[in-house]
Amino acid sequence: MTTKPFTAVVLSSVIASVFVPLTATAQTEPAQATTAATDAAVTTPAAAQDMATPAPEMQSVLDKLAELGAKPLHTLTVDQARAQPTPADAVAAVMVDKGIDAGPAADIATSDIVIPGPAGDIKARVYTPPGDGPFPVIVYYHGGGWVIADIDTYDASARALSLGVGAVVVSSHYRQGPEDVFPAAHDDAYAAYVWVVENSGTLNGDSARMMIAGESAGANLAANVAIMARDAKITQPLHQLLVYPVAGNDMTTPSYLENAEASPLGKADMAWFVEHAFAAMTDASDPRVNLVGRDDLADLPPATLITAQIDPLRSESIAYGEALQAAGGEVKMMNYDGVTHEFFGMGAVVPQAVEAMDFAVAQLRAALGS
Repeated sequence: MTTKPFTAVVLSSVIASVFVPLTATAQTEPAQATTAATDAAVTTPAAAQDMATPAPEMQSVLDKLAELGAKPLHTLTVDQARAQPTPADAVAAVMVDKGIDAGPAADIATSDIVIPGPAGDIKARVYTPPGDGPFPVIVYYHGGGWVIADIDTYDASARALSLGVGAVVVSSHYRQGPEDVFPAAHDDAYAAYVWVVENSGTLNGDSARMMIAGESAGANLAANVAIMARDAKITQPLHQLLVYPVAGNDMTTPSYLENAEASPLGKADMAWFVEHAFAAMTDASDPRVNLVGRDDLADLPPATLITAQIDPLRSESIAYGEALQAAGGEVKMMNYDGVTHEFFGMGAVVPQAVEAMDFAVAQLRAALGS
């Protein structure tokens, strides 16, 4: 796919004509504290607020990212974006500056494998906790807007989940745009899940205790895998962990308006992802992307949904949780104040990330009856 020479301003106007507004119900957000999960939607006014100030620890990561030379994604080519420092690099640098040890998650055993996919091998990494097994299994999908990042970038999240839950985590890569546009990533994600179900025994895992997880674009993949597994009548995951998922096609939600200039993810950056991840702008209205517009969300696994205050995706992520609840699903949602998109794997330096990981681990362990 040849990328188009849109400027951020022009691209945003094109996106706005494609990304249709959500209903009034979906525009509202449940009131949530960082200390308690909500089981039912409690709505607040849909009007956007001013962008919040990052908490000091979060700001230190953002400052370090800028110090390392990272630039806004929408100002870069795809190759430049893939090569520049990541938030994970910034966290690692802050850890060095503060003399912070990686902790027990560093000792999780890993092995790199390949999974046969619909268009060739899919790279994956298996994280195995201490013990004898067989272990529960989490299939995890990393973020990156279906364009950038890989399993290395999101290593911290996979390690922490493996250690905390006591599960084998299979972190699966997938094809990315602009080389392989939508729905290539979704096809790979489902193929990886099916393969893990069928081969969990070779990984010291238990296919009767499958779960899925993902962050951002990867959380969208995880949500779609749950839907596809239900429709195909194959082994369904016991639980789905969705961390700030891409779940809609509206760039005028309250959180988009609040956080248009946020770092490391703002509105123009999301428009840049759409430009490179899809062959045509209209593909973003596909129900696999516009999850909040679906009417077939019944009979899906219970979900844990985590959002960040300073994130354009907050509104649509919460709207998807509400849609799952409206369809009869069991959903626990938690929003964390003072943090940005990408905070989830930053537990080494950001306290809210520790809280979020602890919450996620507790929900996954509860799903296993632990």
